[in-house]
Amino acid sequence: MSDTLPAAMLAAVLTALGGLLVPGLIGRVPEPEPAADSDEPPKRTYADIAAQPGLRWRSAAISAVCGALLGAATGLDWPLLWLVPLVPVAVALSVIDWHTRLLPRVVVVPVSLAAIAVVTLVGLATGEREALVRALLGMVVARSFFWVLWFVRSAGMGFGDVRLAAPVGLVLGWVGWEALALGLWVGFVSFAVPAVLLALVRRDRTMMKRSFPFGPFMVLGALVGLVWGTALAGRIWG
Repeated sequence: MSDTLPAAMLAAVLTALGGLLVPGLIGRVPEPEPAADSDEPPKRTYADIAAQPGLRWRSAAISAVCGALLGAATGLDWPLLWLVPLVPVAVALSVIDWHTRLLPRVVVVPVSLAAIAVVTLVGLATGEREALVRALLGMVVARSFFWVLWFVRSAGMGFGDVRLAAPVGLVLGWVGWEALALGLWVGFVSFAVPAVLLALVRRDRTMMKRSFPFGPFMVLGALVGLVWGTALAGRIWG
């Protein structure tokens, strides 16, 4: 009997429960220090974001959908150990970035370290040395790629995106190089196409120079890469 349905149901329930905690997580993030030389208006506070009506249930619903997709794609396998807890965290970071264009270091770094520890432990304990090495290399490749983009044009990308690239590259790398390539590609396309269309519709070229939240699109790309990575990549590039 296939474990696809049980895995999807289990992951959906667990991620939905995690999604209910998203407002609490956002509300507990320390507020960033305002930049003294910035001309931008004050950022929306995390407490204000966390207090949005319906955020808890929207986060639970989105987390459940993502969890079900990941469970169905993964089955009852070891990657669920890190994917299930990462889903609500990714939702919380996407909400924060969407409203503030910030990805808090106090969330991204501990989550990244925890993911590295779990992936390494599972890889060594199960003998999945090839997948482990690929995951760690994927993390380095993704983070280095985003670091270069940030270094070349820091005005268009925050360093939080560089940090977030580490866990994204880690989990995609475990699945395969196709998943990593597709996940990063989908993230960029889903981000760039709406921005370009909006600039064309408004006939405002200055919009291309503005800073937009990239984190939610990076998370979307990671989801596509994890769920459809190898199969879709084979159709696109093969």
